[in-house]
Amino acid sequence: MGVATAPSGPAAEPDRTGPGRAHWLRVARETADDLATDAVAREQAGKAPFDEVSRLRESGLLTLLVPAELGGGGADWPTAYAVVRDIAAADGAIGQLLGCHYFLSWSARFLTGSPAAARLQRESATEQWCWGGGLARQEPPLTLARTSAGHLLDGRQSYATGVLVADRLAVRAVRDDTGEPLAVIVDPARHGVGVDGDDDTFGQRLAAGGSVEFDRVPVAADDVLGSLSVDEDVLSPPAALVSPIGRLLSVQLRLGMAEGVLAEAREYSRAGRSPRHPSWQAGPSPDPQVLSAYGELTVLTRSASALADQAQEAVRGGLARGEDLTYDEYAETSVLVSMAEAAATRAVQESTARALDVIGARSASSRLGFDRFWRNARTHTLYEPVAHRLRDVGDYFLNGTHPPFVLPV
Repeated sequence: MGVATAPSGPAAEPDRTGPGRAHWLRVARETADDLATDAVAREQAGKAPFDEVSRLRESGLLTLLVPAELGGGGADWPTAYAVVRDIAAADGAIGQLLGCHYFLSWSARFLTGSPAAARLQRESATEQWCWGGGLARQEPPLTLARTSAGHLLDGRQSYATGVLVADRLAVRAVRDDTGEPLAVIVDPARHGVGVDGDDDTFGQRLAAGGSVEFDRVPVAADDVLGSLSVDEDVLSPPAALVSPIGRLLSVQLRLGMAEGVLAEAREYSRAGRSPRHPSWQAGPSPDPQVLSAYGELTVLTRSASALADQAQEAVRGGLARGEDLTYDEYAETSVLVSMAEAAATRAVQESTARALDVIGARSASSRLGFDRFWRNARTHTLYEPVAHRLRDVGDYFLNGTHPPFVLPV
């Protein structure tokens, strides 16, 4: 038995009517450079990221995945992954916010029928909505009660990304009569919706995370997107790809943060003053321990990146196969993504912690802001732990057990 090879299949044709990958990568780099200029000050202030969302909106990145014919950027998932990674290297919290937005807005079109999906995408692109919330299982669940006029949503969702700045929320709710889990979208401005921020988090402060209370919130039939059931009679292999697609965003986020801290540490270690941090006084280090540390962390991050590329290719192949995708092929893809998650987790945890040692005592200065990389990475990996992913990989390798279907947010 092999371990998570990519399913064979033709490459998906890109949308030729959009601006193109090179355009979006250039926009992402410009936006990341803009975010990096005041990343330390913004992170320490910890304000809700309305300004940051405005920067994303002005750049066009919020509509990246919407088809061009519906008013969006017409980009594909590989482009979205690269964009999230670039943004995360500059600001991990905004990278998480953008990745969550991509996953939730894309899931809305993936889970619902074509006419409703087109309507949602067109409206999202026209209004340039920012999406927040989460579709992962939680206890106790939100409940959705059927009424003569539609549905009523009740309950509290905790630890949801983007809710402080979202124009639309996508959440998981369970029907009170059948127990079926459903994806639901809600306008946060509706009566009965209350949002509380996570004021005490030590990392990812700008991811606009918080909890949302729903008190008999009316939900129209068109806003119930589709089933999140893991029953194989409901969840086909192509539909199950929504899980590894979303989890790969977390992989890119972690890799971006690892690359970001190494880039800033290198800038610090090189000769001369940094143009962004003129107080830095550093020269090239001949210390063999420092050189070895940079070498080890570079190898660790590049290795995780190569594994992420393999996982991305597997997902791309699975999407291209469409209805021909089998459950065994889906399992191979899901396990490969789990391997990438584990590798990226180690890379970001090692890089963000050991970069402080490489820089030395100066890294303790809050003015330099190196601690934000470690705090952001550690916070994200606490919410998205990797231990169960390693268990899934081991169970698949040893027993051929298909990994469970899980959603990242």
